[in-house]
Amino acid sequence: MTFLTSDSSAAASRRADSTATASDEPEQDAPELIELTAPREGVPLVISTASGLQRAAAALAAGSGPVAVDAERASGFRYGQRAFLVQLRREGAGTWLIDPEPLDNLEVINEALRGVEWILHAATQDLPCLAALGMWPDKLFDTELAARLAGLPRVGLAAVIENLLGFTLAKEHSAADWSTRPLPEPWLRYAALDVEVLIELRKALVELLEESGKLPFAEEEFEALLATPPAQPRIDPWRRTSGLHQIRDRRQLAAVRELWTEREQLAEKRDVAPGRLIPDSAVVAAAKAMPATVPQLLAVNGFHGRAAQREAPRWLRCIDAARRFEKLPELHMPTNAPPPPRVWADKDPAAAARLQTAKPRLAALAEELQMPVENLLTPDYLRRIAWRPPAPVTVGSIAEALRDLGARNWQRELVVPVITDAFLHPEPLAERRPKADETDPKTSPRKR
Repeated sequence: MTFLTSDSSAAASRRADSTATASDEPEQDAPELIELTAPREGVPLVISTASGLQRAAAALAAGSGPVAVDAERASGFRYGQRAFLVQLRREGAGTWLIDPEPLDNLEVINEALRGVEWILHAATQDLPCLAALGMWPDKLFDTELAARLAGLPRVGLAAVIENLLGFTLAKEHSAADWSTRPLPEPWLRYAALDVEVLIELRKALVELLEESGKLPFAEEEFEALLATPPAQPRIDPWRRTSGLHQIRDRRQLAAVRELWTEREQLAEKRDVAPGRLIPDSAVVAAAKAMPATVPQLLAVNGFHGRAAQREAPRWLRCIDAARRFEKLPELHMPTNAPPPPRVWADKDPAAAARLQTAKPRLAALAEELQMPVENLLTPDYLRRIAWRPPAPVTVGSIAEALRDLGARNWQRELVVPVITDAFLHPEPLAERRPKADETDPKTSPRKR
């Protein structure tokens, strides 16, 4: 078995290799990766009792330094996004695996970690399910976001670990059904290893960010994540049905709404992922076909499987109800968002010129800073102020508009001069190539 070891000199060497370019030195064979197969202290027992939870809390409170935190869900298997396993590791406390299902909440763990920095990878994925258990950090370090700001080419956990630490971490259980009980030992080993490396990974990322002067950027981003309020319930959540753009008829849209709502209620009752009852593609196909009988319904593409057949009368009632409605949903919800940029040249050439000028300049700045442009500035923010810029356009007004949208201080300091100059001195719009139906006399509209 290979156990995790801490070799700072080897890690530093690998970080140097990862940032060197082909022009810096001759091409060399990549350093051999070390496969992590088991946690250094073995696989801990899963805590599932109140007394065990108290022991875990006491141990974690007595530990030192930041705490690595992870959560495993059963997306695609169970209804919702609740955590079925929570993993924690802290120096001096070891690794703890907690099954939250038999427990009321994990508030005692949260209290034990007051004032402690939490290390998570892709924190926005895990924070909501942890919050549902009564857990929320006072301070955060997100290794995925840090990797993005540091300019690493791949930011998945396994890829970042390989790049910076030289370890390989298997991810074959990441999409497993974590509601399975008892959890298989290989899954628990995988879960323990996920937090085993986070503390060392944080150290490597801090070094990279400090070297490039980006650590303050990351700290501000982490604070913004913690300050972001929970997402409000969506209006008409059924409109997120995959493939809904195929629907062009309001009555068919009503059928989608009724099928989606019925599926959601049944899925919640049975604690199963909605897509395991009938997939979105089947919902849309049935709405387009509007079948009147069970055989017609079961002939619709995608309407197969136990839930489709057993619950066929249920689904058919939804379609029948949509057929009788007098008040039908609108095809499109009103929005204050700008139109798609592809139509800007026709609708507002000045706005199109502003966007066309600012966008590549921000991309060049992001490349210079070695970070994705979407981390430099949320693309929607640029589109919104390009479509309706503040008047007059000044450094101050652009900064204020971006602040109101949610751009952080470090982002505004970098992008405001670029955007202001682009808006004040936009480059001419590229000449549009006429479409085929505008030049072909056979297809162009005839004058009446």
